[in-house]
Amino acid sequence: MPSESNAGHPAGRQQGEVGLRKLLEANRTFDADTTVLPVQPISNPSGDRWSAARASQPPTGSGNQQLAKRIGIAVGAAFAVGTAAYLADLALTSGEVPRGVVVAGVEIGGMDKAGADALLRAELDPKAAQVLPVHIGDVADTMIPAEAGLQVDYDGTWTAIGDQPLNPVRRLISLFGTREVPVVSTVDAAALDRQVAEFQTHDDPTVEGTVRFENGTPVAVPPVPGRVLDTATARTVITERWAASSELHLPVVAAPVAVRTEAVQAALRDIAAPAVAAPVTVTGKDAEGKDVAGVLAPEQIATVLGFVPDGNGGLAPRIDNDAAIALLAPQLAAAEIEPKDATFAVGAGKPTVVPAVVGNKIDWPKTLEQLPALLTQQGDRTVEAVFTRVEPELTTEAAEGLGVNEVVGEFTTGGFSGPSGVNIRTVAAKVNGAVVKPGDTFSLNGFTGPRTAAEGYVESGIIDKGRPSTAVGGGISQFATTLYNAAYFAGMEDAGHTEHSYYISRYPAAREATVFDGAIDLAFRNTSASGIYIETITTSSNITVRLWGTKTVNVESITGEKSKPTEPEEITLPEGPDCIATEGAPGFTISDTRVITDLTGAQVSRHTRTVKYDPIPVVKCE
Repeated sequence: MPSESNAGHPAGRQQGEVGLRKLLEANRTFDADTTVLPVQPISNPSGDRWSAARASQPPTGSGNQQLAKRIGIAVGAAFAVGTAAYLADLALTSGEVPRGVVVAGVEIGGMDKAGADALLRAELDPKAAQVLPVHIGDVADTMIPAEAGLQVDYDGTWTAIGDQPLNPVRRLISLFGTREVPVVSTVDAAALDRQVAEFQTHDDPTVEGTVRFENGTPVAVPPVPGRVLDTATARTVITERWAASSELHLPVVAAPVAVRTEAVQAALRDIAAPAVAAPVTVTGKDAEGKDVAGVLAPEQIATVLGFVPDGNGGLAPRIDNDAAIALLAPQLAAAEIEPKDATFAVGAGKPTVVPAVVGNKIDWPKTLEQLPALLTQQGDRTVEAVFTRVEPELTTEAAEGLGVNEVVGEFTTGGFSGPSGVNIRTVAAKVNGAVVKPGDTFSLNGFTGPRTAAEGYVESGIIDKGRPSTAVGGGISQFATTLYNAAYFAGMEDAGHTEHSYYISRYPAAREATVFDGAIDLAFRNTSASGIYIETITTSSNITVRLWGTKTVNVESITGEKSKPTEPEEITLPEGPDCIATEGAPGFTISDTRVITDLTGAQVSRHTRTVKYDPIPVVKCE
């Protein structure tokens, strides 16, 4: 039987043969090195001393072979028994979870996989929705894993558990111990980021050292190291341990300190204290050459001087330029000259150029570059302001070359009074003197900016969603209509305008415009070779807009007949300040055709615009 077992298991046979060879080698060594002790002579009737000597020697050759053979058989038999036991154990545990496996405290080793999976789900799924205590340093908080984007990845967890091990050593060890297999999780990165960010609210950030001023006196603020959440490690701890732990301990690390304590003392001694020891003066000259000075008193210096980490453990001074300018600019205003564009003045029927003014303004960034060094300087602390020349956008020479010498378009409307008249005169004064260069576009909203009470506008009538109402700046549409017609007859290109939703009788039909801040604009493009100068003239009830340039075209307006009349509807509103009663009027459709010819009479363009006016509703206030 042993010989059959070895034949059936090559590994066993090989081990037996190895053992046999070792025994034979050992025997040969014994024969070669061992001294044979004398023995008592034996009776040898024949007197053959060599026969006696042979009789006294131990067994040789065949005896050793017998011993080695018996040892090899024993080793092979033992290996065969172990192999049989290994194969039997492997067969009996097929389909089971490897022995000793524990997942998140749940022992599933030796169970069939279906039962083990059901047990894991029953134990682990509720944990995702349970409140989990969390400790961040000495701060206590909680989290709900599912809300932090964490769930058990069962497929991944089973991959980590693995199948029955084939290594016999591992199988033997599994009989006497356990193997912890961590839960594999699915992670919603965005949700986990939000949870970690919530934990970071417990951070105790470092209070950096600095120098601050209290009532003008510099005071050292030493750094106070803080501690913050170690976010990278915290994410790993949360992801890997949430299912297995009854509470989590997240690591914190010391927050870095950017400013050394000795650097704070140095900044106080070398910069802050000298800075407020005396005033600083910035000088300039006015248009007549007289000296003008701006002074920063020590208590004012304390409001503009601050400190920031320099990146090398120290503090660097920082000047609040805006605060310094706010203090110095009013004092040095007389030393500055504001640039002014060239413009035109109309007199004796012809405009003349009003020369431009070249500006001379303080270059504040360059001027204040000198301040840090000045603040640590002893003795006189005076510096000259750095000025820069500022050219006007429209120079005198450019204005003279624009060809502004005659009226090219003009229009007048009237019939306003009260608040509307205030707003029309206000916007007219703003636009008066505007210059539009060849190829440029004039935008009424863009030029005037917001038309609010701060700019002098008052509440007046408007049309809101087809109904009369009021708003600050109401009535501006009459000015827009007047400007539109002046540009229309000057041959300017329409760059965008919108008619009123219903017809207003004091305006030409299909040739009028409304505007509204930020929503409805009036714009035209100067397509002529000359510049356009806009002049506005107002009276108590009329507004006239003239466009000056060089006349190159004639413009004719052809107004069509009204068509497609529509009747108004009747609306009843609650009586009160929000209800404005109207008698209503029919709506209609009408067109206007603009024909442009050059000075020889040749047609340049012909364009028809058709406008549909809604009926004015009959509004009753009851």
